[in-house]
This record gives sequence, structure tokens and C-alpha cells, in this order.
Amino acid sequence: MVENEGAPAQPPVAAARPVTTVHHGHERTDEYDWLRDKDDPEVIAYLEAENAWTEARTAHLADLRATIFDEIRARTQETDLSVPTRNRGYWYYSRSFEGREYGASCRVPVADESDWTPPRPAADCSPDEPALPGEELLLDLNALADGHDFFSLGGSSISPSTTLLAYATDTVGDERYTVRFKDLASGGLLDDELTGVLGGVTWSRDSTSCYYTTVDDTWRPDKVWRHVLGTAQADDELVFHETDARYWTGIGRSRSDRFLLVVSGSKTTTECRFLDFDAPDAGFQVFAERVDGVEYGIEHARLGGRDVFLVLHNATGPDFEIGVAPVEPTARDGWAPLVPHDPAVRLEAVDAFAGHLVVHQRSEGLTQLRIIELPAEAESATGLGDDYLVSFDDELYTIESGGNPAFDQPTVRVGYTTLAVPSSVYDYDVRDRSLHLLRRTPVLGGYEPSDYVEQRLWAEAEDGERVPISLVARREVAEAVAAGTPAPLHLYGYGSYEASMDPYFSIARLSVLDRGGVFAIAHVRGGGEMGRRWYDQGKMEHKQNTFSDFIACGRHLVATGWTTPERMVAEGGSAGGLLVGAVLNQAPELWGGVVANVPFVDALTSMLDSSLPLTVGEYEEWGNPEDDAAAYERMAAYAPYDNVAAIDYPPVLAETSLNDTRVLYVEPAKWVARLRARAVGRRDVLLRTEMAAGHGGVSGRYQAWRDRAFSLAWILDRMGLADVEPRRTDVDLTPGEPRS
Repeated sequence: MVENEGAPAQPPVAAARPVTTVHHGHERTDEYDWLRDKDDPEVIAYLEAENAWTEARTAHLADLRATIFDEIRARTQETDLSVPTRNRGYWYYSRSFEGREYGASCRVPVADESDWTPPRPAADCSPDEPALPGEELLLDLNALADGHDFFSLGGSSISPSTTLLAYATDTVGDERYTVRFKDLASGGLLDDELTGVLGGVTWSRDSTSCYYTTVDDTWRPDKVWRHVLGTAQADDELVFHETDARYWTGIGRSRSDRFLLVVSGSKTTTECRFLDFDAPDAGFQVFAERVDGVEYGIEHARLGGRDVFLVLHNATGPDFEIGVAPVEPTARDGWAPLVPHDPAVRLEAVDAFAGHLVVHQRSEGLTQLRIIELPAEAESATGLGDDYLVSFDDELYTIESGGNPAFDQPTVRVGYTTLAVPSSVYDYDVRDRSLHLLRRTPVLGGYEPSDYVEQRLWAEAEDGERVPISLVARREVAEAVAAGTPAPLHLYGYGSYEASMDPYFSIARLSVLDRGGVFAIAHVRGGGEMGRRWYDQGKMEHKQNTFSDFIACGRHLVATGWTTPERMVAEGGSAGGLLVGAVLNQAPELWGGVVANVPFVDALTSMLDSSLPLTVGEYEEWGNPEDDAAAYERMAAYAPYDNVAAIDYPPVLAETSLNDTRVLYVEPAKWVARLRARAVGRRDVLLRTEMAAGHGGVSGRYQAWRDRAFSLAWILDRMGLADVEPRRTDVDLTPGEPRS
């Protein structure tokens, strides 16, 4: 390590102040829980000392960090425009500008009502000029962020009248937003201001009022309010209060604009209420009362000329089916099957349009987009027409539908990416079944996807289950591996909440791949990649499968010659931080390093405290260790903090944010303190805390790039690639003028 003048000579040592508690007859001693009080100057001083130590220990990587940042920037088209999305007579799009942390949102009028082809800007469009004729600036995010160390835009929504814009901002990082309203005719703000809002607002159909959600002391979204423009927030009407602490609630409007929907949900159960704007005097009605274990959602559609609710539900099977019901309260026995349950296909969502349905589903670990055409007149008992998939030829890919707000649109906006193919936007025209590429994220410097190889591997878990791995490497690296030369490898995982880590492209990742590294995703149980059973087999009493699957993937990558333990770095964030923390204890010899981002490593402490954010709502994910001795014992067996031992751990980089409300900074702070106190051997354990950020990390794209460059430089160092020049560098990395 290069000497850093003035750097600390030794790592910080957190004072051990043991507190012993007893649960279900088990004593549990915690030496570092005093770090929980972020208002204590001693705690802040300790976190700052950890930051100083991390900076000192990584000072030799400063030039590499700067180089990676320059590579990300040089490969990114900084002044850019999203593909416009059409709604209510306007094309909406976002712009980004070279040298600016944040972008802007804009719109232009639709010139031809019959033409659904998005307009394209001039190729040489200047940041100081309109990108398209008639451009109207809706929000300048740089102006809103001015003077704030942190800035995040929550929800923003145009009123149905198209004359008002509601937008939510967070300047702390705690995800409690302030909503303001902009008059788009005058450009001025209304006097209305809503504070403590979760996300954004949902407009009423007549644009005179809006609905929003607030959270309770445990950060659970529990109340839905109605705000009438021109009145004080104190006078807002409480529309719904979810009193069961296991449930969250939220509100939205159907794409058809006819219904408002209030949804209450736990991890395993759902209940929906609807307000029919065509019959508002009836108020909100419960569509189907909650039944433990039954999850459902409703979507307004017109089938064969009749109004119906599509009901996506698991009442007949774990991988869901789509039923159809009248637009009125309807019990489960009234949901007629439309798309029956299929154990080989996990149905995830259904979107209804005037002429077609779009079904989001997955099979064999890959996402699929299914189109079901709706004839103008009923041609079958169901009112459905042809049913088919939108197809691509790549072995590994992620396909999704988004940016489709208009009920009557004849096109489907499709997003597509692979580990090697940059994020791409298509329009699929249902009328002639044609697929049109509108945009592929530019990667400057002559990037060619064909230079990279993508593969699907299968590891065998301890119980014989086959666990998929998605992998990408430069072609020559893959060929060298096939010839018997292992490569450094970066293995990522998550494995909780049925969240799927589907293949995706990353410009920043090229800085690893082009230096000879391999990137892989372990699709472990607890996620949703292989259907609902994949999730069920990786939670509660089956949670150990998540960790043993990840270890099995790591061992498979070593056994098949892809890498070696000393050059394999594991990474996970949030619940994925729990994953890498657990495998660090269970198989420390398998990793050359571990990166844990905002990691849920003190899971048992958090789940024992029902006053903390999210705890009660997650009993159905982890169990309730406070009331259930079996849940306590199984969590105590895998929780990373509880299982730190006097063993030789590989180097660890833990990254967190002071204002994170989802996973409190104290979890990684305590974990690092205990690792440093108990571990033997290498013991190079680092903690990096962003002092003005939340769960998603820093705000601003340049700050985010610098943040990722820090992590990637550390990963490359652990891989033995810190001094390796990229195998290809067609991009100009000459530093430009300083960025604001």
C-alpha cells in the first residue's frame, strides 16, 4: 500500500459495551449496539474514523478509481434523450446533459393523432436548445437539487387534464417526500404542499384532487389520503387506514381511468378496494375480502364489449392464473379462469389495453412477454383472440413491458437487455405484429456485443436442486478458460422477497470484463427466477437454501475451471448483503473478497424489534423470532452478525448510508466492529458510510459513478487485476474540463 501522509496507522476500535438479552432461554450478548444512536457525536466520530481508515487502506487505488470513473463517463452518451412516450395528446421524455448531475423532463404535443411513431430529435441537438419542436420543460431536476447534498425525485404525475404536474422530492435520503404542484400554463407553483408522503400522488379523474400514502412510525405505508387542491393538508380526508401491522397499503388508477384502486398486502395475502368514477357515490368497495395465503390483483379490461376485472391470483395454484370477474365485489368462486394455472409458467402481471392484453411471465428462469389479442367483437366464449410470445433469439435475456400509459394505444413499449446487449427499447405493433427498435443505449468507443460470450450454467445444490447461473466474459477470456486457464470472477446474488436478478447490461461492468474479469449472477432460491416454488424454498424455515445455493454456485464455478477461490469476489446488497454475510461465515475459504452493500447483516436484532421499520411486515419472510422459538433459533444459526467467529475471513468492504431507513447503518457498523475484533488471519475489514444518502446510495449520476468506481476498484484489486490495462480501449479517456 502506498503511504498516505496523515492517514491513521491503525483501524478504529469500537468500544465494547456488552448488553445481554434472553430470548426463549438463549442468552445473546451484543457489544456494539450503542452504535445505533446516530445523534450521538461519538457514533458520528466513529463512522468518520472508519471512513478515514477505508480511505487510507484504499489510497493505492485512487488512480484506478479515477480511471474507472473516466471509463464510465467516456462510454456514456452524457447528453441524451429517452424514447418519448405518448399519453393524452403529448409525447413525454427525459433529457440528460453533459456536466450535469441530474436531467430534465419535457413534453411536446402530438402532431398526428393517427401516428404512434415516437418523434426523434435532431442528431446534433444542443443541450441549450429544444430537443424537439414545441418542447415544454416540465421539471429541471438540477435546479430542484441545487443547494442539497442529496436529492431524489419520487413520483411525478401529470393530471388527466394535462395542465398540472405533481412531483415529490426527498433531500435527505429517508424516502419521506414533499409533494408540490406546478401549473403548466403559468410555470408557477400552487400553494399546496404535502409533506411526509411516500412516493408521489394519484390524480382523480377530474384533476381537482389527488390521493397519496403516508407511513407510520415503523415506516409502513398505512394510510391513504385525499387532498383537494386549494386546501390545507391538515384538512385532507383519510380514505383508508390499514390497521394490521403485517400489511402495507397503496393507491393507483386503472389505465382506463375508470377506477381508483386501493391495495393492502402482506407477503402472502392481498385485499383490493375500488372506486368506480362512473358511480362515485358507491364509494370504495372491497373487491374480495382478504384470505390468508391468497394473493390477487385486479385490472380493468373490456372483453368482447363488456367491462370486467381481470384477477391475477394464486387461489388455484402457486404460479398464479388470470381469472375474469364482473366490475363489482366478487368472491373467489366467481373468478372464471381466463389463463389457467400452469406450474411451468409463473404469471407475474397482466396489463389491459383496448385491443390487447400484455402478460408478464417467466419460464425456465427467463422472462417472457405474452400478447393476447382482443377482437372488437366476441369471437370466443372468453372474448380472447390470438395468444403468442414476443420472441428474441439470445440464450440469456430480460424482456419487460413499460411506458405504456394509454389505454387505446395499438403498440406495446418493450424493454430488452442481456448481459452483453445494452438496454434496448422497442415498439411492438399489435396490428401487424411487427417489432421496431427505437433505441439501444449508446456505448461509446466502438463497443461490440459479439466480443463477449454469455452462458447459462447449472450448479447442483446440496439437496440436488439445479441452480442457474448467468455469466458473461470477453470471448478470449472464455476461450482461455476452456483451454484450462481460470479467470478472476465477480459473483453477484440476492435471493429474497421473490425478487429476480435477471440478466442486465452495465457500462460500469465493462471496466471489469475488459481487464479479464468474469461476471456471474447466482440465481439462488429465495428469488423468483424459477417460479413461486423457488421463492418458497428460500424463505422462512428453508432460508438456508439461499446460502447453500450460492456456495454451490461458487464451488461449481471453481470446479468447472472458471475461476479460483482466491480470485473470486462475492457481492450482494440489502438482503443480498445478508446472503454474502452468511456465506462469508459458512464458507470463508471460497472467496477472495466480499462486498456487502447496505447489508442486512444484523437480521436477528432487527427482526426482534417490532418498532423498527419493516420488521412486522417481514415476519412472513423471515419468521417472528420474538414470539417463535423455532424462528429465533434458525435465524440465530445464519444471521451474519451472530455467527462471526475467530476464523480467517477474506477481505470485506461494507458500504452503507447514514439515512437508510430500510437497512439501518448500524447493522454493517456493528458487523465490521465484530469482524475486526474476532477474526483472525487477514482481517482487512473496511466500512464506508455515505453521510448524506439513503438506501439507494448517493444521488446524482456522477456521484453514483464515483461510488461504483470505488467498489469496482476494490473488486479488481481483490481479483488481482488492479494493474491490468483494459484489453480494449477505443474510447478517449483524456480528462476533460472539470464537471460541476
